[in-house]
Amino acid sequence: MSKIVVVSRHVAPAEAIRQYAEAKVAKLWHYYDGIQSVEVTLDVDGEKPFVEIVVSAPRRSTFVARHRDEDMHACIDQCVHKITEQLRRHKDRVRHHQGPPHGERRPPSS
Repeated sequence: MSKIVVVSRHVAPAEAIRQYAEAKVAKLWHYYDGIQSVEVTLDVDGEKPFVEIVVSAPRRSTFVARHRDEDMHACIDQCVHKITEQLRRHKDRVRHHQGPPHGERRPPSS
């Protein structure tokens, strides 16, 4: 697993929220194993919490999800859901660009 960075702005988050964010983000490697780093930003802008997750992958692939809600846990959950969908779509796109497996041969073109 690569590095996970949890940053907080304008708020000192409880250790429970930090651990919750790290646990949720650690599950992203199940969806795409090419992840190099993950940065989670926890912020309170006004009265509503704001969470941003930035995932870096090879070949300049960067995935970003932002969410603002009443509850910090809900923000983290929604961001992880958004990132999961982005990673799933990216993996499908990359998978479809590959050729056939090594055991299969394409029929000769006539």
